[in-house]
Amino acid sequence: MEPNVVFVYKIETQNYVSVSDLNENGEWQTYELEHENEFEMFNHEESNPLEGKGYAIKQSDVNTVVEVINSCINSNRRSFSSSSVEVGCDQVSAVHIVCSESAAGSLRVGLERPKVVIGFPDSFSIGPLWKLDEKVGQTFRNEWIYENINYEQDNFEYENKFANTLREIEDIISQVPIYIWYGNNADEQTGLRFLLFLLRDKTNEVFLMNSTELYERYIMAEDRGQNISHTGHIEPKDLRFLFEKGRKTPSITEQERVQLQAEWNSLAQTKEVLRLWIKSIKGVEENHFDPLIINTIEMLHSKQEIRGFIKAGIVIGEILSGTNELINAFFLEYRIRYLVYSGLLELKGIPKSMRNYSVKLR
Repeated sequence: MEPNVVFVYKIETQNYVSVSDLNENGEWQTYELEHENEFEMFNHEESNPLEGKGYAIKQSDVNTVVEVINSCINSNRRSFSSSSVEVGCDQVSAVHIVCSESAAGSLRVGLERPKVVIGFPDSFSIGPLWKLDEKVGQTFRNEWIYENINYEQDNFEYENKFANTLREIEDIISQVPIYIWYGNNADEQTGLRFLLFLLRDKTNEVFLMNSTELYERYIMAEDRGQNISHTGHIEPKDLRFLFEKGRKTPSITEQERVQLQAEWNSLAQTKEVLRLWIKSIKGVEENHFDPLIINTIEMLHSKQEIRGFIKAGIVIGEILSGTNELINAFFLEYRIRYLVYSGLLELKGIPKSMRNYSVKLR
């Protein structure tokens, strides 16, 4: 970036980092060299960092730095003792993977140590899956996400988290069993097939934990619960209970793995951006929910004395509360903006997030 400037970043853990980690938590020092050819011999411990002066770094350059740091962490993790996949923890007894960061948090709280929990930070019911197991497909999906979905996070954050999760899965050691958690919804069912494809070269035993079916069998059967369709909707204490019940199930057979991997191969040939779970993964048109959005706004208008603007977040909340179908709120917000741009809805405010603008029918 600058031929005579050196940025030094202190790595304190073996957890992979993202752009926001560097911006918010990173310990940085900046040094200037007399000549750029001094870099190969440079030792920051023998030099004085800049004080009262700094350099602004473009976000794209910060992302480049993130990749360099994560490559360094990756090399360190691989050289670490194979008896553990986390620094400073006891020998890991199992690895749990789930396609939801919130569900991963619940598993970390609910399950006993020692274990590793990997949460895939994505919603696989939306966005293209074309060649997602390759860099070209990941770039294709990233571009669609950036252009259409208001995830309200730093640029490159989604890309960093996705790449870091792939690294974590690749780092899983061969001795430990792997438990994949998923529910009966398009997000997790699609993720299940993607995960099994990513694990295709691993020799670990893999156990499938269908949270929807386990919940219905062991919790709803006792009249203690309500219908759930996503692992993230289950309390941590209930996840521990379901794990104790479900862990006795035999591991997935080779035939089942091959079948689900083949289903992933089919999904990875498509460029659809919306999928539903109707006893199987079904791709639908991008405008599938548009009539529901229009009808919901009409219903909300009917409750107003004078037809006025309605917060986009209220429209989305009304849709989500009125259906048992698991619908991605950010996709609904994207379709509301599309209906604005198409002239069907009138806009008030700045559509940078569902909280920042209102709409009404024209």
